[in-house]
Amino acid sequence: MIAMILAAGRGERMRPLSDTVPKPLLEVAGKPLIVHQIEALNLAGIERIIINTGRLGKQIQHYLGTGQSLGVSILYSEEGDEPLETAGGIIKALPLLGDEPFIVANADIYSDFDYQSLPKELNIDGHLVLVDNPPHNPEGDFALEGGLLRNDGTQRLTYSGIGIYSAAFFKDCACGKLPLAPLLRHSAQENRLSGQHFAGYWNDIGTPQRLDEVNKSRA
Repeated sequence: MIAMILAAGRGERMRPLSDTVPKPLLEVAGKPLIVHQIEALNLAGIERIIINTGRLGKQIQHYLGTGQSLGVSILYSEEGDEPLETAGGIIKALPLLGDEPFIVANADIYSDFDYQSLPKELNIDGHLVLVDNPPHNPEGDFALEGGLLRNDGTQRLTYSGIGIYSAAFFKDCACGKLPLAPLLRHSAQENRLSGQHFAGYWNDIGTPQRLDEVNKSRA
């Protein structure tokens, strides 16, 4: 299976750290966030990875290169200075991702999630990993009922930024800037999204304060 790491965001909330360094290259426990993701994917047997890049993206490409030193093969989907948002970035990278289901993971999360726990086959639009609601998202994103995601429910959880998607899910979408959330809402309404609850360590490194907290906890 191929994986895509989303690394094209501008990292506005991470300023001033992200003014000169792309957020995926900020370090946790002495290692860039994106390297932690690559190593976790490789541990699960993923050898081909697509990375989308935006502003300061050349730094990511220079640091990671072909991925050979990390035991993977990396190709890049360049978006320029204006990111296409999540769905738009995936759509642009579809020629590199192929026709089979693929993993998508945000570059700016830090977690001990085991990618081997994801389903090996997918016959619906997607399968998302949900986590307990963090302080910055107390209302959550989806409810998980009987293995399917619901837009409404009493026990809502937060989308972790990790999932598997069908290539066909994006086939009819036009190229250009496009957020992912509306597509997911529609799929959940149509019973086309499954999910799992991950209760291990997970942190969305969205601000300098959170980066500092994670580094202190990992020291």
